[in-house]
Amino acid sequence: MSYPQELQAVAKRVLWFEQPEEALAYPSRFLAYLMTYGTWEEVLTAKKYYGDRDFEAVLEDPPTGIFDVRSWTYWNHLYGRSTVPTLPLRRIPDDH
Repeated sequence: MSYPQELQAVAKRVLWFEQPEEALAYPSRFLAYLMTYGTWEEVLTAKKYYGDRDFEAVLEDPPTGIFDVRSWTYWNHLYGRSTVPTLPLRRIPDDH
């Protein structure tokens, strides 16, 4: 799939460890990284291609291990959630 250059530039910076096309292939994951590590200008660029519903969907079913407390709290308040849900954490399985 072909993505706009400006969106690829955002993906290249916030998910520096993989190719932009790969990052953008998983919108929920891309937006979670953007919401955590992106600048406001990068968020505004992404909002040309993703709507508020897309951002809210990330908050409803967030990928684990990406958000930090500050970003998680900010975005939940920005979207009018009076109670901020518990931050989703990655769990390491217990092999015992």
